[in-house]
Amino acid sequence: MKQLRELDEQERKIVRELYRDPRISDNQLGKKTGIPVMTVNRKRKQLEKENLLRYFSWFDTGEFGTGMFKAKQLYVIKFKLGMKREQYLSRVEYDPKFMPMASVHISFSSLGEKDGHLALIMIIDGKTDSELVEVFNGTIIPHLRRMLGENCIEQITTTKMTHVIRRLHNYIPDFNMESGKIKKDWPDDWIFVDEGG
Repeated sequence: MKQLRELDEQERKIVRELYRDPRISDNQLGKKTGIPVMTVNRKRKQLEKENLLRYFSWFDTGEFGTGMFKAKQLYVIKFKLGMKREQYLSRVEYDPKFMPMASVHISFSSLGEKDGHLALIMIIDGKTDSELVEVFNGTIIPHLRRMLGENCIEQITTTKMTHVIRRLHNYIPDFNMESGKIKKDWPDDWIFVDEGG
Protein backbone atom coordinates (compact mmCIF):
# COMPACT_ATOMS: atom_id res chain seq x y z
CA MET A 1 0.00 0.00 0.00
CA LYS A 2 1.25 3.46 -0.91
CA GLN A 3 2.37 5.64 2.00
CA LEU A 4 0.50 8.83 2.79
CA ARG A 5 1.92 11.78 0.86
CA GLU A 6 1.09 15.09 2.48
CA LEU A 7 1.19 18.26 0.41
CA ASP A 8 3.11 21.27 1.64
CA GLU A 9 1.39 24.66 1.77
CA GLN A 10 2.78 25.77 -1.61
CA GLU A 11 1.58 22.55 -3.27
CA ARG A 12 -1.89 23.06 -1.76
CA LYS A 13 -2.09 26.58 -3.18
CA ILE A 14 -0.97 25.34 -6.61
CA VAL A 15 -3.48 22.48 -6.67
CA ARG A 16 -6.33 24.73 -5.48
CA GLU A 17 -5.66 27.17 -8.34
CA LEU A 18 -5.47 24.27 -10.82
CA TYR A 19 -8.91 23.14 -9.63
CA ARG A 20 -10.16 26.64 -10.35
CA ASP A 21 -8.58 26.71 -13.81
CA PRO A 22 -6.68 23.64 -15.08
CA ARG A 23 -5.39 25.63 -18.09
CA ILE A 24 -3.60 28.24 -15.99
CA SER A 25 0.08 28.85 -16.84
CA ASP A 26 2.92 28.62 -14.34
CA ASN A 27 3.37 32.41 -14.60
CA GLN A 28 -0.28 33.00 -13.72
CA LEU A 29 -0.06 30.42 -10.92
CA GLY A 30 2.91 32.28 -9.49
CA LYS A 31 1.06 35.60 -9.56
CA LYS A 32 -2.11 34.19 -7.96
CA THR A 33 -0.33 32.21 -5.23
CA GLY A 34 2.68 34.44 -4.54
CA ILE A 35 4.98 31.46 -5.16
CA PRO A 36 8.02 32.07 -7.41
CA VAL A 37 7.45 30.78 -10.96
CA MET A 38 10.49 28.43 -10.84
CA THR A 39 9.11 26.87 -7.64
CA VAL A 40 5.64 26.54 -9.19
CA ASN A 41 7.17 24.82 -12.23
CA ARG A 42 9.31 22.45 -10.12
CA LYS A 43 6.48 21.52 -7.74
CA ARG A 44 3.94 21.08 -10.55
CA LYS A 45 6.33 18.76 -12.45
CA GLN A 46 6.99 16.76 -9.26
CA LEU A 47 3.24 16.33 -8.60
CA GLU A 48 2.80 15.18 -12.23
CA LYS A 49 5.75 12.76 -11.97
CA GLU A 50 4.23 11.23 -8.81
CA ASN A 51 0.89 10.83 -10.66
CA LEU A 52 -0.80 12.97 -8.02
CA LEU A 53 -1.68 15.63 -10.56
CA ARG A 54 -3.38 14.36 -13.70
CA TYR A 55 -5.05 16.25 -16.50
CA PHE A 56 -7.89 15.23 -18.75
CA SER A 57 -10.60 16.91 -20.75
CA TRP A 58 -14.24 16.26 -20.15
CA PHE A 59 -16.65 17.08 -22.95
CA ASP A 60 -20.16 17.10 -21.53
CA THR A 61 -22.50 15.01 -23.69
CA GLY A 62 -25.08 14.78 -20.90
CA GLU A 63 -27.66 17.00 -19.29
CA PHE A 64 -25.44 20.08 -18.84
CA GLY A 65 -23.83 19.75 -22.27
CA THR A 66 -24.86 18.61 -25.73
CA GLY A 67 -27.77 16.48 -24.48
CA MET A 68 -26.63 13.58 -26.70
CA PHE A 69 -26.97 11.09 -23.84
CA LYS A 70 -30.34 11.47 -22.14
CA ALA A 71 -30.27 8.15 -20.26
CA LYS A 72 -27.82 7.27 -17.49
CA GLN A 73 -27.77 4.13 -15.37
CA LEU A 74 -25.57 2.93 -12.51
CA TYR A 75 -24.78 -0.80 -12.60
CA VAL A 76 -23.16 -2.87 -9.88
CA ILE A 77 -22.04 -6.27 -11.16
CA LYS A 78 -21.07 -8.66 -8.39
CA PHE A 79 -18.73 -11.36 -9.68
CA LYS A 80 -18.59 -14.95 -8.45
CA LEU A 81 -16.47 -15.59 -5.37
CA GLY A 82 -12.78 -15.91 -6.19
CA MET A 83 -12.66 -13.41 -9.06
CA LYS A 84 -9.59 -11.20 -8.66
CA ARG A 85 -8.93 -7.61 -9.66
CA GLU A 86 -5.94 -8.48 -11.84
CA GLN A 87 -7.99 -11.14 -13.63
CA TYR A 88 -10.63 -8.55 -14.54
CA LEU A 89 -8.13 -5.88 -15.59
CA SER A 90 -5.96 -8.10 -17.79
CA ARG A 91 -8.83 -9.91 -19.52
CA VAL A 92 -11.56 -7.28 -19.80
CA GLU A 93 -10.51 -3.68 -19.42
CA TYR A 94 -7.52 -3.69 -21.76
CA ASP A 95 -9.21 -5.63 -24.57
CA PRO A 96 -8.89 -3.56 -27.80
CA LYS A 97 -12.18 -4.98 -29.10
CA PHE A 98 -14.00 -3.64 -26.02
CA MET A 99 -12.45 -0.16 -26.00
CA PRO A 100 -14.45 1.54 -28.80
CA MET A 101 -17.83 0.72 -27.21
CA ALA A 102 -16.55 1.36 -23.69
CA SER A 103 -15.22 4.82 -24.53
CA VAL A 104 -18.61 5.83 -25.98
CA HIS A 105 -21.00 4.43 -23.37
CA ILE A 106 -19.12 3.95 -20.07
CA SER A 107 -18.68 7.34 -18.42
CA PHE A 108 -17.38 5.95 -15.10
CA SER A 109 -16.18 2.58 -13.88
CA SER A 110 -14.51 1.35 -10.74
CA LEU A 111 -13.75 -1.97 -9.12
CA GLY A 112 -14.98 -2.43 -5.58
CA GLU A 113 -16.27 -5.00 -3.13
CA LYS A 114 -19.82 -6.18 -2.51
CA ASP A 115 -20.55 -8.83 0.13
CA GLY A 116 -16.92 -10.03 -0.03
CA HIS A 117 -16.96 -10.37 -3.84
CA LEU A 118 -15.19 -8.32 -6.48
CA ALA A 119 -17.69 -5.89 -7.99
CA LEU A 120 -17.67 -3.71 -11.08
CA ILE A 121 -19.43 -0.39 -10.60
CA MET A 122 -20.13 1.51 -13.81
CA ILE A 123 -22.22 4.33 -15.16
CA ILE A 124 -23.44 3.77 -18.69
CA ASP A 125 -24.73 6.57 -20.90
CA GLY A 126 -27.20 6.09 -23.72
CA LYS A 127 -29.37 8.16 -26.01
CA THR A 128 -32.45 6.35 -24.69
CA ASP A 129 -33.33 3.86 -21.98
CA SER A 130 -33.70 1.25 -24.73
CA GLU A 131 -30.15 1.88 -25.90
CA LEU A 132 -28.89 1.36 -22.34
CA VAL A 133 -30.55 -2.06 -22.25
CA GLU A 134 -29.07 -2.95 -25.66
CA VAL A 135 -25.55 -1.85 -24.73
CA PHE A 136 -25.61 -3.57 -21.34
CA ASN A 137 -27.31 -6.84 -22.30
CA GLY A 138 -26.11 -7.02 -25.89
CA THR A 139 -22.48 -5.95 -25.52
CA ILE A 140 -21.18 -5.60 -21.96
CA ILE A 141 -22.59 -8.77 -20.39
CA PRO A 142 -21.63 -11.03 -23.35
CA HIS A 143 -18.13 -9.51 -23.30
CA LEU A 144 -17.71 -10.16 -19.56
CA ARG A 145 -18.91 -13.76 -19.97
CA ARG A 146 -16.64 -14.34 -22.97
CA MET A 147 -13.58 -13.00 -21.15
CA LEU A 148 -14.23 -14.23 -17.59
CA GLY A 149 -16.39 -17.33 -18.04
CA GLU A 150 -20.07 -17.99 -18.65
CA ASN A 151 -20.90 -18.06 -14.92
CA CYS A 152 -18.69 -15.13 -13.85
CA ILE A 153 -21.58 -12.91 -12.67
CA GLU A 154 -23.42 -13.62 -9.44
CA GLN A 155 -25.68 -10.56 -9.19
CA ILE A 156 -26.51 -7.30 -10.99
CA THR A 157 -28.02 -4.23 -9.33
CA THR A 158 -29.11 -1.13 -11.25
CA THR A 159 -30.15 2.40 -10.39
CA LYS A 160 -31.42 5.00 -12.83
CA MET A 161 -29.54 8.29 -12.48
CA THR A 162 -31.57 11.39 -13.20
CA HIS A 163 -29.46 14.43 -12.31
CA VAL A 164 -25.71 14.79 -11.77
CA ILE A 165 -24.96 17.11 -8.87
CA ARG A 166 -21.23 16.91 -8.03
CA ARG A 167 -18.16 15.63 -9.87
CA LEU A 168 -14.64 14.99 -8.56
CA HIS A 169 -15.29 16.57 -5.14
CA ASN A 170 -15.23 20.19 -6.34
CA TYR A 171 -17.25 20.58 -9.52
CA ILE A 172 -20.95 21.35 -9.11
CA PRO A 173 -22.08 22.43 -12.60
CA ASP A 174 -25.42 23.86 -11.39
CA PHE A 175 -23.72 26.15 -8.86
CA ASN A 176 -20.01 26.80 -9.21
CA MET A 177 -19.07 26.44 -12.88
CA GLU A 178 -18.89 29.10 -15.55
CA SER A 179 -17.16 28.93 -18.95
CA GLY A 180 -15.56 25.58 -18.07
CA LYS A 181 -14.01 26.79 -14.80
CA ILE A 182 -14.93 27.19 -11.16
CA LYS A 183 -16.41 30.66 -10.66
CA LYS A 184 -13.98 33.31 -9.42
CA ASP A 185 -16.10 34.11 -6.35
CA TRP A 186 -16.27 30.46 -5.19
CA PRO A 187 -14.55 30.44 -1.73
CA ASP A 188 -11.20 28.68 -1.36
CA ASP A 189 -12.55 26.93 1.76
CA TRP A 190 -15.08 25.14 -0.46
CA ILE A 191 -12.39 23.63 -2.71
CA PHE A 192 -11.09 20.35 -1.31
CA VAL A 193 -7.42 19.61 -1.88
CA ASP A 194 -6.41 17.42 1.06
CA GLU A 195 -6.86 17.16 4.82
CA GLY A 196 -4.08 19.70 5.38
CA GLY A 197 -6.13 22.65 4.20
